[in-house]
Amino acid sequence: MRYPEGGGLTAERRAFREGIRLQAGEGFAAGEKTAVIAKELRVSVRSVERWRRAWREGGMEGLRSSGPANAPTVTDAQFAVLEEELGKGPSAHGFEDERWTLVRVQTLIRRCLRVSLSVATVWRLLKRHGWSWQAPARRALERDEHAVELWKKEVWPRVKASRRHVEPGSSSRTKPASR
Repeated sequence: MRYPEGGGLTAERRAFREGIRLQAGEGFAAGEKTAVIAKELRVSVRSVERWRRAWREGGMEGLRSSGPANAPTVTDAQFAVLEEELGKGPSAHGFEDERWTLVRVQTLIRRCLRVSLSVATVWRLLKRHGWSWQAPARRALERDEHAVELWKKEVWPRVKASRRHVEPGSSSRTKPASR
């Protein structure tokens, strides 16, 4: 079961599921059949088979929870080091201008922390610690405000408009209105 706040199970739910696996382990030790254990615990036979393999390989410890699946790959101590490096600015790390892009932060993490993260993971890491993307402080010198306003008024409405004409009173976009 996934949660909208970023996934995984709560600690309480993880403990509950671990309890079910440990009950299955007691059944394995007693020599009960897989189908009987599945029916008693109201779980799938396939799950019980997977748990039995883990029990054979690691005993009851093999059935214990290994913690959240999405544990952060960068610890708080490592992030403190990263924050210090980010505070020095991009030029201190060899970048030509003063913008921190996600790719640059990714490169910095790889250099300083020796951890390889995807760009999406870098974004989630920064967001989790209260950082946001950098918006330009000023508009481009080449920007023509008159041309932009003209485009918004004349071109954009045509681009935005639907390409298919729908008859008034039609309940479907594929059928014309009946007469």
